[in-house]
Amino acid sequence: MLSVSEIAKKLPASPIRKLVPFADAAKKRGIKVYHLNIGQPDIASPREALDAIKNADLKLVPYPHSAGIESYRKKLAGYYQGINIPVTENDMIITTGGSEAVSMALQICCNPGDEVIVMEPFYTNYNTFAMLSNVKLVPISTYIEDGFALPPIGEFEKLISPKTKGILISNPGNPTGTLYSKETMLQLGELVKKHNIYLFSDEVYREFCYTDEPHFSCMHIPGLEQNAILLDSVSKRYSLCGVRIGAIISFNKEVMTAALRFAQARLCSPALGQIASEGAIDTPPSYFAAVRKEYITRRDLMVTSLNKMPGVFCPNPMGAFYATVRLPVDDSDKFAQWLLEEFEYNKQTVMVAPAAGFYATPGKGTDEVRIAYVLNVDDIKAAMECLEIALQQYPGKK
Repeated sequence: MLSVSEIAKKLPASPIRKLVPFADAAKKRGIKVYHLNIGQPDIASPREALDAIKNADLKLVPYPHSAGIESYRKKLAGYYQGINIPVTENDMIITTGGSEAVSMALQICCNPGDEVIVMEPFYTNYNTFAMLSNVKLVPISTYIEDGFALPPIGEFEKLISPKTKGILISNPGNPTGTLYSKETMLQLGELVKKHNIYLFSDEVYREFCYTDEPHFSCMHIPGLEQNAILLDSVSKRYSLCGVRIGAIISFNKEVMTAALRFAQARLCSPALGQIASEGAIDTPPSYFAAVRKEYITRRDLMVTSLNKMPGVFCPNPMGAFYATVRLPVDDSDKFAQWLLEEFEYNKQTVMVAPAAGFYATPGKGTDEVRIAYVLNVDDIKAAMECLEIALQQYPGKK
């Protein structure tokens, strides 16, 4: 009897996308769905990126170099040098989105059965990438009450074993919006150096920090040159999700030599995406200042609205454009589906991402959802009003 592989059977459905059929059905019934479930920015892509594609004088679209177009890598190195990360074009491999960068890093640095510590809740696809790499994610709990702050270093020590190959972080974080300070990153760096493991740092939301302190990268940690692996993407920074361009960056020559072999195996990353990304580096600071101001306005409106609702708690995220929110519901998966199948308020409803899928520990996150504040202010106001009414009417409310 024909059958798919065991890993194909075990791969989880995305908690972010699994409710899409219910949203599509709601729209066919004439219901307006406010998409708070997915990190798709509504901010316009920079004109510099779009013009780079329009102005590309191509007679055909050839394979780029497996490491990435050289002019793009050099220009990208200049971007990092501008934020005090002294890399060159030889310290990076351009990847097909940040997703490939994470997956590639795990496969390069870990053997089958090795372990990587990750703070939960975490970006759900980390679990998928780990499964595909035959790597075990070892969760360490963070808590909504303290804004999902980094646990004490002693808690990490309890989990480190001979199989531990690294720690994987997202900074700023998805799905929580948590931002790790310089002091926190230096603490992590000391732990990584002590045990001589890797620090995989997903920094795709670097430009979305809402404190007065600049973002502190894993590449800023002194003495971590051989351990730090920076994972990045243009998707959120420039609202270029669809071009599928990311990067894996490290001073570790052995890691980067291996990364090139992985890159050669998949030939190359998208040529037009790299052209757009190279153009995007010319985006003026005024673009980021306006985007940052807009997201702070949206965040403040959303957090204030949520915390006024009976039984709801939302910590104030200091980065990215997500919040993980506790709701007075019996099961956030059921609630999210109910919103799309049975609820409507003035022919409107909201779509959220149930948080259980962002946890590795069974039973956690069942009364939490991730909300992405990627809608304009008027839509956020309408969505919050809709959610408040829904929580009053939901039959499984606590």
